[in-house]
Amino acid sequence: MRYMLMICDDGAELFSPPEIDALPEFVAWLRDVEARGATHAGTLLRPPAEAVTVRVRDGQRLTSDGPFAETKEWVAGCEVVECADLDEAIAIAAAHPSAGRFPIEIRPFWEE
Repeated sequence: MRYMLMICDDGAELFSPPEIDALPEFVAWLRDVEARGATHAGTLLRPPAEAVTVRVRDGQRLTSDGPFAETKEWVAGCEVVECADLDEAIAIAAAHPSAGRFPIEIRPFWEE
């Protein structure tokens, strides 16, 4: 099954994708995912200050700068893993370097 791991953060420390890719704990996590036989794809998101929110009301497009909701923590990135089941997705999320600092929300994809 495929699962989305939504990595939360508070933005206190911002790293670029190359900086994250070079972190030993992230490299170790990727090796663990690979060793489990799970597949992985992920990306880092820019901060909420760079977001634009789009809504359509009464046929009119409305845009606003910033995220759709103001929160202390925000989704900073996501990982998509394909693994055996939810238990394995939980183990993969728990081993992620960010799990010790911020929550990681796991959601299964609708499978067709």
